[in-house]
Amino acid sequence: MILTSGLTLFGIGLLAAAILGVASRLLFVKEDPRIALIEDNLPGANCGGCGFPGCSGAAAAIVAGKAPATVCIVSDAEASARVAAIMGQEVLEREPELAVRDCTGGLRADDAFHYEGALDCRAAHLLYGGSKACPEGCLGLGTCVRACPFDAIHMGPEGLPVIDPAQCKACGNCVAACPRGVIAVSGMTARLLHLNQTTDCLAPCRQKCPAQINIPRYIEQIKAGDYDGAVMTIKERNPLLVTCGRVCPRPCETMCRRQYVDETVGINMLKRFVADRELHSGSRLPVPCAKDTGKRVAVIGGGPAGLSCAYFLRRLGHSPVIFDAMPALGGQTRYGIPEYRLPKADLDWEIQGILDLGIEARLNTKFGKDFTLASLREEGFDATFIGIGAWQASGMYAEGEDLDGVMGGIEFLTAHALGQKPETGNKVIVVGGGNTAIDAARTCVRLGAEVTLMYRRTRAEMPADVEEIVGAEDEGVKFRFLAAPARVIGDENGKATHLEFYEMELGEPDDSGRRRPVKKEGSEQRMEASLIIPAIGQKPDLGCLYDDGEGECPLETTRWQTIVADPDTFETAIPGVFTAGDVYTGPDLVISAIGDGRKAARSIHYHLTRGDIPVPETTQKGMIPYTLFKEIDFVERKKRAVLPHLCHGDDRNCTFNEVEGSLSEEEARAEADRCLRCGLVCYDRDLREEPFLPDLRDQTKDA
Repeated sequence: MILTSGLTLFGIGLLAAAILGVASRLLFVKEDPRIALIEDNLPGANCGGCGFPGCSGAAAAIVAGKAPATVCIVSDAEASARVAAIMGQEVLEREPELAVRDCTGGLRADDAFHYEGALDCRAAHLLYGGSKACPEGCLGLGTCVRACPFDAIHMGPEGLPVIDPAQCKACGNCVAACPRGVIAVSGMTARLLHLNQTTDCLAPCRQKCPAQINIPRYIEQIKAGDYDGAVMTIKERNPLLVTCGRVCPRPCETMCRRQYVDETVGINMLKRFVADRELHSGSRLPVPCAKDTGKRVAVIGGGPAGLSCAYFLRRLGHSPVIFDAMPALGGQTRYGIPEYRLPKADLDWEIQGILDLGIEARLNTKFGKDFTLASLREEGFDATFIGIGAWQASGMYAEGEDLDGVMGGIEFLTAHALGQKPETGNKVIVVGGGNTAIDAARTCVRLGAEVTLMYRRTRAEMPADVEEIVGAEDEGVKFRFLAAPARVIGDENGKATHLEFYEMELGEPDDSGRRRPVKKEGSEQRMEASLIIPAIGQKPDLGCLYDDGEGECPLETTRWQTIVADPDTFETAIPGVFTAGDVYTGPDLVISAIGDGRKAARSIHYHLTRGDIPVPETTQKGMIPYTLFKEIDFVERKKRAVLPHLCHGDDRNCTFNEVEGSLSEEEARAEADRCLRCGLVCYDRDLREEPFLPDLRDQTKDA
C-alpha cells in the first residue's frame, strides 16, 4: 500500500515536472537585459517622484520608450548619462530647476470667512476659492508639504511654505497639489522668460515697473543685508541698474502704498545703492547664461533697448551681435544724458559687463548704408532686432528756425557728448519742458551761459522730473512760462539774434489731460539770444529703411515715424524682424526701453526655438484695480531717506561732476525697512489687533 502510494506521488511529480517544462518553453517571457542594467544605475529610492512605481517601473518605462533617460529626479547628471548610454542615447545638460513660491501673504493675509473644513488646500479651494481675502494667495493648509516625497517643504512661521533648495528635486508634486498656483518649478530660463501674470503676487510698484522688476524681493534682500542677491534679482529684468539708479524717473514709486502713510519708499535710491556697491567693489557678480543654441541675432542699435535685448538673448543661449552707428554704445544714455547725471565711466563699466557675456559689437556701422536687412540675412543671422531710437529733433514750427544759431536739443547734447564743444555765447534760450530741455539748459549753465527756459504751459504741467526742475532752478536757470516761440530773428549774416514769442494762456484740457495753451493776440515780444535750442520732441529717423532715401519702406510705419509691430510680441510685418524702444513707442523712458527690449528678446527666443510666441491670456497689461486701495492702517510713520549731493553752490555750475551720490549702508537698510512688503492686497502692519487665525504651522504631514 505504501509502495503504491509512493509510486503514485512520484508519477504525479513527474507529470507536473513535464507539464511545467512544456509550459516554460511555451510561456517563457524574456526580460530585456537593459532593464536590470538601468535599474542598477538608478538610486533605488523608490520614491515614485518620477511618476512610475519605483525604480524597476521607471527602468521598464525607459526601455519601453515611455520615459526619457532623465526621468529620475533623484539621480545626478552622471547617472542619467549612464542610463542614456545603455539606451544608446545622449543626455544634453539641463539647467537646474527648483520649486519656488510666489506669495507673500501667509498669516498676515486677512480671512474672508472662518473655514472649518478639511485641512487640505484643494478641499478649501472648492469652497468659494478658499477663505483668504486675496484671490491668488496661499491658503496655508500645507497640502504641498504632504505632497512632497523629499521633505523639501515645510510651513514656516509666517504661515507660508518654505522650500529647502538642498532637498528639492523639482519633481512638481507640490505644483500639482497647489490649487492656487502659488508654487511653480522654475529655472533660470523660465525666470527670464516670465511675463507678469495677473495670477502672480504683484505689489502695485511691481505692476507699474516697465521692466517688471521684482521690487519687493530686492528690497527685502537689502533689508536682510543680502546685497549681491538684490543685484541678481534686479539683473533678471534690468542689465542697466547703475544707469537706471541715476536717471529713472521712478514710475514704480507713484504706486507705492507707503505714500498713503507718509512718503513713498525710495525704490530707485535702493537700486542705486546695490548697483554702486557692485560698481565700486572691484569685481563683477557672475551672470549665468544658458548653453549655446547656435542661433545668431542681429541687434541694430546699441541704446537701452538694444543692450537689453542683446543681454537677455545671450543669457538665453543665443549669440547676438550689436550694430551701432556711433563710436560707442549707450544710445541716448550716452549722448543725451549729461555727465553730471550719468558719468560716462560708470556707463562704460556697465556696458562692458554686458559685452563680457560674449556679445560682439560693431561700432561706426550705419544701418541702411553699411548693411541692410537683406545683407544680414545673407550673413546668416537667424533673426533681427531694430532698436535705433529717436534721434531726429522736432521743429518749433517757427519762421527762421533754420538760421545759424538754432540747434536741436538732442543735437546739442550729442555734440557736447562727442567733445565738439558747441558755441553757446552769452545768452541761451531753451524751448521745451521735458528732461531733454532741462539737460540742455543745465549743460549750457555749466558752459558759462545765461540760460532761459521757455515753456508754453505752467511749471505744474512740465513733464520733466521735479528733481531736475529744482536742480535747474538751483543752478540759476531762469524760467519763462506761458510763452511759445513765434519766429527766429537773425542778422544780415543769417545768424540768430532774437527769439520772438507769444504769451499764452491755458484753455481746455487736451488729449494728454493738460490744459491746452492758447495764444494771446497782440502779445508778441522779443528776447535776445546767442543760441536757441528747441527741445520740444524727438522722432525716429527712418531714412535707413529706404534704398538711397527713396522707394518703399519694407516695414509698416506710423505718421509719427515709428515702426509698427505686434504689441504683444514686438514682431514687425517682416517675420523674424522685431523692434522695441523709442523707434517703436516714440520718445519714452530708459526703463521702458529696457523692459520692452527683454520682451522682444523673449519673443525672438520662442521664434527661434519653437516657431510660435506664447502670450498667456492672464498676462498683466494694466494695473490690477482691486490692488489699488488707499486705506493703509496700523503703520507707523517713518522718514524717507534723502540722497546726498556731491556738489554744492558754484561747484555745480562750473563742472560736470556728478551731482547726486548714493545712500550709505545704514541709510539703505533703514530705507528698506520702510517697505511694507506688499502683495496683491496684503502688507506689513507695525501695530494691529490680530484677528483669529488657525495655527497652521504644525498641521503638515500628520494632518
